[in-house]
Amino acid sequence: QVQLVESGGGLVQAGGSLRLSCAASGRTFSSYAMGWFRQAPGKEREFVARITWSGGTTIYADSVKGRFTISRDNGKNTVYLQMNNLQPEDTAVYSCAAAQRRSGVTFTESYEYHHWGQGTQVTVSS
Repeated sequence: QVQLVESGGGLVQAGGSLRLSCAASGRTFSSYAMGWFRQAPGKEREFVARITWSGGTTIYADSVKGRFTISRDNGKNTVYLQMNNLQPEDTAVYSCAAAQRRSGVTFTESYEYHHWGQGTQVTVSS
């Protein structure tokens, strides 16, 4: 079982930056793909970014490409989401998720993940 705890959310002006962290429990963190998703009020949860177990490959949603960077430190059991040039449309609850390593999966869909954090609020003012 993996437990995930996000931190780093807050209120920021448009054009600003935040770095989210997601700390994972357990000794098998390096065998999990990690993803970030977000959900704005009245909208469905959407994929933001994901990183493979080794950190070798990343995928981003088109809406955040070039502005957000996902990374991980397997020694610290932590995955990060650096968010730059934030815009009001980025306002949402951001959640990290973990999925066990397996082939033939893109890890860009929420149903592919089995462990979720509680989420952290990001609010961007205009």
